[in-house]
Amino acid sequence: MRGVHSAVDEIRRNVFTEVARLAYEGGDLNRVDMIPYTIVPGEVARHRHDVFLERAIVQERVRLALGMSLQPAGEQTPVSANIQEAASADDKYFEEPLVNIISFACNACPPKQIRITDSCQGCLSHPCMNVCPKDAIYLDKDKHCHIDQEKCIKCGRCFNQCPYHAISKIERPCAAACGMDAIESDDLGRAKINYDKCVSCGMCLVNCPFAAIADKSQIFQVINAMNRGSEVIACVAPAFVGQFGKAATPAKLKAAMRILGFQDVVEVAIGADLCTVEEAKDFLEEVPEKLPFMGTSCCPAWSVMAKKLFPEFKDCISMALTPMVITARMVKKDHPNARICFIGPCAAKKLEANRKSVRSDVDYVLTFEELQGMFDAKDIDFNTLEADPEDGLNEGTAMGRGFAVGGGVAAAVVEAIKHIDPSREVQIEYGDGLRECKKMLMMAKAGKRNGYLLEGMACPGGCVAGAGTITPVRESTMNVEKFKKEAAEVSCTASPFVDRLKDVEE
Repeated sequence: MRGVHSAVDEIRRNVFTEVARLAYEGGDLNRVDMIPYTIVPGEVARHRHDVFLERAIVQERVRLALGMSLQPAGEQTPVSANIQEAASADDKYFEEPLVNIISFACNACPPKQIRITDSCQGCLSHPCMNVCPKDAIYLDKDKHCHIDQEKCIKCGRCFNQCPYHAISKIERPCAAACGMDAIESDDLGRAKINYDKCVSCGMCLVNCPFAAIADKSQIFQVINAMNRGSEVIACVAPAFVGQFGKAATPAKLKAAMRILGFQDVVEVAIGADLCTVEEAKDFLEEVPEKLPFMGTSCCPAWSVMAKKLFPEFKDCISMALTPMVITARMVKKDHPNARICFIGPCAAKKLEANRKSVRSDVDYVLTFEELQGMFDAKDIDFNTLEADPEDGLNEGTAMGRGFAVGGGVAAAVVEAIKHIDPSREVQIEYGDGLRECKKMLMMAKAGKRNGYLLEGMACPGGCVAGAGTITPVRESTMNVEKFKKEAAEVSCTASPFVDRLKDVEE
């Protein structure tokens, strides 16, 4: 589903646009209750069996976009009942859970099953039966195969053996996308999230075909803060390039964000540069003398997963500040009264910013999708927008900008190590998605990754595949590679901000 625009994307983005428009226009905020009617007009449903259900789902998505919590399905409280609280709390942090399932929007998709379809030819060899470890496959009177679901353990061996490809795997898309196996079922067969397992990567919300999963937003609070005259500075993650269309050059993006109300825009790649240098030094000092290996720190979902599932390795995950936090601290050193809004591709960054240790550094987190809603609310057209080409985002190094793509973090750290200690050889491994990350740590647990630098990324493909992105992953990857080539410096060790590491660590 990623990279293919759908009705689900349209619903999600329309909600962000209307909430942003509500905040910008101000006035009587009780008109928030009309947003579902704006998004779902008329009397005929477009996607579900009735228009009332469509509006009820949009209403809950609006509630989450305002930073509110879902209400129980049995309650009928209008969104306007709490709108003043949401409007006045421009320093409000997320009340967990961050990622939510709107229960009555869920299709109650069947849990994982292996099924034999009508394409079965009843062949003589029956390879599916021969490989089944539980004798779950049997023949009917017409010699066609069937699966006894009571016996089936969903191992998939039969699926791989059928010469007619007559066997299919059925699995909830949200569960298939969840690398933590955190998607379970409630009493009605609908999906529910086990929050003891969830790391808020957001892969479930962008893989649900029924728009039943959404995360909370601070888009309303950010705009209200700017409306009140607060100095809000945007720190934009390296994956931004190309997200808003080919016409949205770095210079135009900066100009457009000033129109939105941001006082300034800073490239988070400068924080990636400093994070790289810090991790390179830590690796040289600690591996293998003090630690068997070191894992990168920048992806919060990977970091939380590693510490949840492999607590014995908690000290092996780098303690270096993430690029988001480093950049935010640098900006606040220069602008003590500013509020920092991190803008990136990642739902889990909202979780990171929600930590008490980070709250003083990062005030708001928005995704690229949410930012696009703000652009749409202000009718910003990048094709006609004028901007000074020299006033772009041009402070990060090529390696720092590469953090956006899978493998880029490890590559940057190894490149920095070569500058610090040219004789040091470093072995690396990259976990592409949480399931691969788990496999990587299982190998480490078996002692087969000693001396390694391990890079973990919760989103397959890296940050360019985050839950808050707009552009297809392959296109985003190419855009980042092009932007890397435009950097004034290649190595993170050549960043003009390296001397400020001491400032951010205080």
